[in-house]
Parts: sequence; C-alpha cells; structure tokens
Amino acid sequence: MTKKKKVVVIGGGTGTFVSLSGLKKYPLNLSAIVSMMDDGGSNRVIRDEFGLLPTSDLRQCIVALADENENELLRKLFTYRYSSGVGISGMTFGNLFMAALTDIFKSQDRAIEETCKILHTKGKIIPVTFSDSHLVARYKNGKQVLGEHSIDEPGEKQGNYKIIELELIPKAKANPKAIKEIKNADLIVIGPGDLYTSILPNIVVDGIAKAIKTSKAKKLYIVNLMTRFGQTNDFSAKDHVNTLQKYIGGKVLDYCLVNNSKNFPKGILGRYKEEKAHPVVDDLGNENRFRVIRKDFISSKVHLKYLTDKLKRSLIRHDSDKLAKVIMSLI
Repeated sequence: MTKKKKVVVIGGGTGTFVSLSGLKKYPLNLSAIVSMMDDGGSNRVIRDEFGLLPTSDLRQCIVALADENENELLRKLFTYRYSSGVGISGMTFGNLFMAALTDIFKSQDRAIEETCKILHTKGKIIPVTFSDSHLVARYKNGKQVLGEHSIDEPGEKQGNYKIIELELIPKAKANPKAIKEIKNADLIVIGPGDLYTSILPNIVVDGIAKAIKTSKAKKLYIVNLMTRFGQTNDFSAKDHVNTLQKYIGGKVLDYCLVNNSKNFPKGILGRYKEEKAHPVVDDLGNENRFRVIRKDFISSKVHLKYLTDKLKRSLIRHDSDKLAKVIMSLI
C-alpha cells in the first residue's frame, strides 16, 4: 500500500476552508495549522467573556474537513449563525458548542479533538499556539494598531498607510504539535487568505518560521485573488511573495499558484472597487527561485454573508477543486 503523503495547510478563515475542502477528497494525511489571533465579531465574546482563545477559524477548518457523508445536519449546525437574541445575535452554534466542550473538559485542546471526532474530520486541526496573544501592526506613518480586527478593518484614514511590521504581544510560543506536523510534512500549503490577519499571524509565532524554513517539505504559496484595503493596498503577486518570505526569513518557496483568469462573476469587480480593492496583478514573470503555476482558480460562486455578521468577508474565492487538482499534480 502506498503511504499517504503528509500535507500541512497553514492559514485561517475562509481561505484555509477553501484549500481543505478540495484536498480532503484525495487520499492524503491532512493537517491544518490555524491562526489563533482573531478578536473580532463572535471571537471577541469568546475571548472577553469566556476567557478562551478564538474558535471561528478552528470551526471553519473543522467543517471543511468534516465527512459530508456522515451527518450533513451537524455541518449545517456548526455554521449556523443566530440572528436574534440579546447577546447571542451574530454568534455561531459551532463557537458556542466548542466553548461548552472546553468548559466540560477544562481543555481547549481536548475540546478541539472531541469536536473533530463528532464531525468525523478527515484530518487534524491544530492551533498554531495556545498563548493568549494579540497582533500589533506598525504602519508607515508610525502609528501602531492593536488587534486583528482593528488591523483587518483599520478605518478609511489609517487604511491608506502601508504596514511595515507585524508582531505579537506578548510573544506566542508555538504549539509543539504544529512544529511536529511541519517537520514531518511532504508538502506545506500556505494560503490563500488575508496576508496580515490570516497567514502571517501563524508565521510570527515563535518557532513556526524556523520550522517551515528547515522542514524538508516542499513549500507552496497560493496568492490571493484580490488585494485588501488596509493590508495589501496595490500589492502585486511579487509583493505578496516577498512579504511572506521576509517573515519566514528566506527564499523558501518551491511553488506559487497564481490566478490568470479574468472571468470574475458579473458586477463583482465594481463592488470590490467600492472597497478600494482590485485583482492581484501577476508580475512574477519567469521566476528561477520557484515554479509559478498560472491557471484559472476563480470560483463562479459569489459568497454573501449573514445579515448579522458584521465582519467583512470575501465575496469571491478560489475554487477548491481547481486548487486541489493542481496541488495533487505536484505531489
């Protein structure tokens, strides 16, 4: 029997959900290393009122890897967002469920493991850290902004300035399980996802960058479809790659996946223009540092958020099956 290849996906939120949703359909040993810095929306309640680390990104990854043939109702429940009720409107059932399990087992790590068992996930979900840390971004104008949510939605004035440094306060120690998975991986998939609030929050955790750099695994980066106001204003594909490798500490990539299609859903670019965002320009050329793979990666589906969800969400995303097909061709 051929040994399953070990694939580790690093990120958080909807981008990692997309990667995992496609990859789980193949015979792989899958692991997701997930950011633990979110402090917006329902995660603010989870952190401030329950005293727990954020669960939304974990929940999305669990749902992505859940066995769709086992219990579709459970998957729907875990994404269900309450639309009424004082204090509960905007919260998801999955976040409250995991908070309850943490209280029962007195361990958030155990709660994650038990949730994965209940949903029959086809892979491991691993928090990048269990340290209670917050992101701090320093901008070109000298101002510092605390908290992932504030960095994600910095306001009209501050959002025009470039982020020049990202760190954690206090410093976070890597989850040993995350280090082990990275070390033993055959392929490390980074992204897609917001660069400064989904991907780099993993990289700036003490020990993660070194683990990626020294791992014998091949490293693959999925460039975002669109820029993000306040984070990657006018960033090209090369800007994304250079920023990622700057924080890892070296030219480590073996592959880079870039969308080369302009077949966006009708009217969608106009809506992004209102948010001062546009498609990421491919200026990587013929790289000799890594192999650039250019294909149509756009999903035809437009994702509309719940009315009670106050956070900004991606309207368009990568197609999970298209991504997975290309990734599998590499391994």
